Amino acid sequence: MEKEEVIHEKYENEKQYDDVEPQVNLEEDDDSPIEEFFYLRQTQISIGYSVVALLSLPMGHFLARVLPTHQFNLFGFKFSLNPSPFNIKEHVLIGTMVACNQGTAYAVDIVILQKLWYNSEKSFVADMFLVLTTQITGFAIAVTASLFRSLHAQRDEDDNGRMSRMRYFMIIAGDSFVYYWIPCLIFPTIGYLAWICWINPNNVVLSQLTSTSGLVTPWFAQVNILVGFILVAYIMVLWAYYSDLWGSKTFPIVTALLYRGNGSEYDKSLVLNAQGILDEQLYVDYDPLRMDSFFALTYGVGFAGLTATIIHVILNNGREIVERWKSARAENEDVHSRLMRVYPEVPDWWYGLLFIVTFGLSMVTCVVWDYMPWWALLLALGIAMFFVLPVGTVQAVTNQQPGLNIVTEYIIGYLLPSNAIANVTFKTYGYIVNVRALNFVSDLKLGHYMKIPSKIMFMAQLISAVISCIINLGTATWLINTRPNVCTPAGAPFTCRSTKTFYSASIIWGAIGPARVFGNKDDALYSPVQWCFLVSALLPLIFWALSKKFPNVGWLRLVHWPVLLAATSNMPPGLPYMYTNGLALGFIFAFWLRRYRYNWWSRYNYLTSAALDSGVAIAGLVIFFALQAWDISFPTWWGNPANGVLDHCPLGGANYAGDSW
Repeated sequence: MEKEEVIHEKYENEKQYDDVEPQVNLEEDDDSPIEEFFYLRQTQISIGYSVVALLSLPMGHFLARVLPTHQFNLFGFKFSLNPSPFNIKEHVLIGTMVACNQGTAYAVDIVILQKLWYNSEKSFVADMFLVLTTQITGFAIAVTASLFRSLHAQRDEDDNGRMSRMRYFMIIAGDSFVYYWIPCLIFPTIGYLAWICWINPNNVVLSQLTSTSGLVTPWFAQVNILVGFILVAYIMVLWAYYSDLWGSKTFPIVTALLYRGNGSEYDKSLVLNAQGILDEQLYVDYDPLRMDSFFALTYGVGFAGLTATIIHVILNNGREIVERWKSARAENEDVHSRLMRVYPEVPDWWYGLLFIVTFGLSMVTCVVWDYMPWWALLLALGIAMFFVLPVGTVQAVTNQQPGLNIVTEYIIGYLLPSNAIANVTFKTYGYIVNVRALNFVSDLKLGHYMKIPSKIMFMAQLISAVISCIINLGTATWLINTRPNVCTPAGAPFTCRSTKTFYSASIIWGAIGPARVFGNKDDALYSPVQWCFLVSALLPLIFWALSKKFPNVGWLRLVHWPVLLAATSNMPPGLPYMYTNGLALGFIFAFWLRRYRYNWWSRYNYLTSAALDSGVAIAGLVIFFALQAWDISFPTWWGNPANGVLDHCPLGGANYAGDSW
C-alpha cells in the first residue's frame, strides 16, 4: 500500500475513534494470591491492571538488564530469555495475564460454601477442576491502554508545557496512596458519613435510611444508574418497607440475611435432611423463608433487567448487528486492523480444541463429583453463549454488564429444586462463562489496539488463567483452614460479605427453591415479583416508540433500561453510599470535563482512574501485610470506634421496632 494511502486512511480512522485514539498509538512498535485476601475482607480492594503495570515496570527493566541474551535451541525450537529491551508489548502482556484473573474466581465461593455451611467438602482435585473450567477472563481497554502508553512514553510535554502523563500518574497515585490510610486505618468513619442519622442516632428511621469507577463509565450511563438507584432504593423500597409489604418492618431495611416470620435469623439446618435436601414437612413446621423488601425487590429488578436487555438490543441494535454480521469478512478495516495484518490470526482449531478440552473437564467435574447432571451443564453453557451478544452490546455502549446470575438461579431452581450445590454450580457455569467470554474479547481488543499478535494474547491468557486458579483456590483453602472464625464477625476483617450473599442465594434458589419463594405455592409470599419479567419487556418498547414518535426529544434516546434496572443489582452486599459517593466525580469527569475541557479529559481522564486505583490498591497491600496481618490496629477513637459501627448509626441494622437479632 502506498504511504499516502496509509496516511489518508489513518486520518479517516482517527475521526472514528476520538475517545480511543488519545489512549493508544496508531503506529506499530516492533521493539516493543492477593485478590483472594481482599475478596474475603469486609472492605474489598481489587488489584488490577494499573497496580501490576506500575510494579512490573521496574522489574521488567531490571530483568532486561540481567538476563542473558543468548539464544537457546531446544529440540529445534529457538528462544531467548532476553530477546529485546523491555517494551510496551511485553508490559501489556503482563497486565493482560493479571486482567484475565481480575478478582477472585467465582467458583471459589462454591468451595467455601461446601466447607463452611453445607458440610459437603470435596477433594482439592474436584475443587480445582471446578475453578479451572469456569475461568476465562479479561478487562476493559481504554483505561489500560492509556496507562501502558503513559508508562512507556518518553518525555511527552507539549509546546503548551502540559505535565507529562507519567508525572501526572505518579502524583495522583501517590496522593491516592497517602489518602487511603485515612479511611482504611486512621479514620474509617469518614467513608460512612451518614450525617442525617447523626441528628438523632436513636431514631430507627434515620438510621435505616442513611447507614451504610465514575471516571470510566459514560455520563449518560451514570445518570441511568442514578435514576435506577433512586427508583429502587428510595421509592420502591421505602414504600414497600414503611407500608409493611410482606411484613417488611419485622426485618432490617437492607440486609443479605434470611429470616423467619418472627424476625429471627433463618436456620436452614432445621429444614434440610442429612443429604442437604429440603424436607417439606420440616419446612412447613419451622417457618417459610422471609427476606427484607430490598432483597426481594432486587431480585425483581434482576428479572426485569434481563428481559429489558434482550428487548433493548433487538430494538436499538438489531439492524446494526445483522449488517455487521453480513459484512464481517468485508474489507472495511480500520487503521488498527491494517497494522495487525502482519500477524496471523488465532486458528479456529485452537478455539475448537480449547472448547473440547474444557467441556470434557466440565462434564467430568459435574458428573463424577456430583455437582449437577450432564444436561444441566449443557443448558448452562447454552444460556451463557446465547447472551454473549445482547450483554456484550450493552457493555460496549455503557461500560455496564448485566449479569445472568439471577436468571440462571431461577431456571435451575425450578428444574432441580431443593439442591443448593447444583444451583450454585449451574449459576457459575451459566453466568461466569458469559462474563469470561466477554472479558476475553475485551483483552483481545486491547491487544488489537496495542498491536500484540493474537496468538500471543491467546496463550498468555490461557497460561495465566491456569496459574491463577491454583493460587486462588490455594489461598482460599489456606485462609479457611488457618484463619480462626473466618466468614464471621469475630474473624474480621475476613467477614466474607460477598460469600454470605452467595450463601443466602443458595438457600433461596437452591435449598428451598423459587417455587416456594417466588412461585405459585400457597406460602410463596414474593410471587408478585415474577411480574417484573413482563413489565420490563414493555418499558424499552414504550420508550423506543416514543423516541421514534418524538425524534427531537433527545433524552428519550438516552434512557437505557438495562442499565437503569441493573443499578441495584449489587445490593446487597453493596450499600447505598457506595452508589452515591462516585457520582460527583462522574459529573466532573464524565460530563463537565469531557464537554468543556476535552483536550485535558482525553489526555488525563483514564489515567486518573488508573492512578486512583493504583494508589488505593498498593496502600491496601502495605496496610494489610505491615499491620493487619500482625493484628496491629490503629487506636480507637470516635473516627475508629471499637464497636465497629463506623457510621455511628447503631440502629442501622435493626428492624422497624428497633430490635436487632
